[in-house]
Amino acid sequence: MRGKQDIARSSKHQLQTKRPLVLAAVMLAMFMGAIEATIVSTAMPAIVGDLGGFSLYSWVFSAYLLMNAVTVLIYGKLSDLFGRKPILIFGIIIFLIGSILCGLAPSMELLILFRLIQGFGAGAVTPVATTIVGDIYTKEERAKIQGYLSSVWGISAVSGPAIGGLLVEFVSWRYVFWINIPLGFLAIAGIWFFLHENIEKKKRSIDYRGAVLLTFAISSFMVLLVEGGVHISWTSVQAAALMLVSTAAFILFVLNERKAVEPMMDFSMWGVRPIFIANITSLVTGMMLIGISSFLPAFVQGVMERSPIVAGFTLTAMSIGWPIASTVSGWLLLKIGFRTTSLLGGGALIIGSLLFATLSPEGGPLWAAAGSFAFGVGMGLTSTAFIVSIQSTVPWEQRGAATAGNMFMRNLGNTIGAALLGGILNSVLQSHLKDKGDLGIGEITIDSMNMLLNESERRALPVDVKTLLQEGLTGALHTVYLVLVIFAVISLVLMAFLPKKEVEPRGE
Repeated sequence: MRGKQDIARSSKHQLQTKRPLVLAAVMLAMFMGAIEATIVSTAMPAIVGDLGGFSLYSWVFSAYLLMNAVTVLIYGKLSDLFGRKPILIFGIIIFLIGSILCGLAPSMELLILFRLIQGFGAGAVTPVATTIVGDIYTKEERAKIQGYLSSVWGISAVSGPAIGGLLVEFVSWRYVFWINIPLGFLAIAGIWFFLHENIEKKKRSIDYRGAVLLTFAISSFMVLLVEGGVHISWTSVQAAALMLVSTAAFILFVLNERKAVEPMMDFSMWGVRPIFIANITSLVTGMMLIGISSFLPAFVQGVMERSPIVAGFTLTAMSIGWPIASTVSGWLLLKIGFRTTSLLGGGALIIGSLLFATLSPEGGPLWAAAGSFAFGVGMGLTSTAFIVSIQSTVPWEQRGAATAGNMFMRNLGNTIGAALLGGILNSVLQSHLKDKGDLGIGEITIDSMNMLLNESERRALPVDVKTLLQEGLTGALHTVYLVLVIFAVISLVLMAFLPKKEVEPRGE
């Protein structure tokens, strides 16, 4: 009965909503988020070279991802309560405000603050946009439409790094944030005029307590991961306090969600095996994704001594492999099922992570691009399979929360990964540089990496200093990428537990 009501609701949307125009607006909104990722990663070495603060490098990503991870669940639930349209438009507006401020940032500290604002808005874009597609298209259509959505990554892959590299080299890194403005306004116009919803009016209950508890849990854990072993000793009282706050807040969050009238995360859905496996695996792959996109440009520019454009195109390979695989995934889902499709993706993730773990300056950008492409193939196959499977397992009233739940787990993986892998990078670098003494330019610290990422300063460095910094960055990144290999194996093992047969929607 529930399934018939869902189809009827979908049909009603089709009659009122101009699907092709809404799809175009949704793709534009997702493109804004996709191009943001590729451009900022490409521009980060230039940003650090201008503003300084290499030790805060990972915080530029962590701050954005923290707010993204916390708010994605809130937006997903609000879209179920109040409709997709107002929530998506609100998120885009906040994202644009944050983008404008980021481009005006005079220091690394303020840039991190403005990235928090940007992330607060970004939490609505991808999950709500993806949910809209789940609303207006049938299950069979969704598998194909996911290919169109994934083409966003291919377009951003070609344009993002190229535009970002050109802006960094010939104008200013600040424009990599301002380029979002026209894209955001066009997306808002498309959603405003062409998406029409019929939302049942009833008393709403918003889980503010859950949102606060989740914020405390994630932020305190993130601070511990980033600063642990660098500015905070692992055995210190501060570290113990942060861990205690994070653990207590998370436990209270889980207890709160079980009692809340409209919980941010409905843990009852986790009892469905495809949803449980998809969410846990998305957490792991999210950690892998941020590890590659955050630090690869620094390696290509700082160690290989290539231009920002070349560094950007090593990430382009990932964003090309992703939509190609996602398009193929839509066809594979109908032919061989989501379990086998996911396992193929898991194998590609392992291949990609192994290529990164063996990356060396001698291998050049092509080796890095090959690893990016293989990883993109893995993400395209798995992410499409997970979303289609989840949206087919729950009714309309839970689709926003279920989709947002999966996005949350990937974003949480991004957040933990940025903090954890950034902490590992800083710890290994600090260990490498410790007791090196004065090599003619004063004390060598982690922030000395600023000179390595600024082309003019790098050229002026004494040979022994540049070698020391490059060897340190190479060793630190190899450690990070070995951790990614472990994550890839874990994700493949998790996918092996997916059910062989599709689970029917709950309530039928």
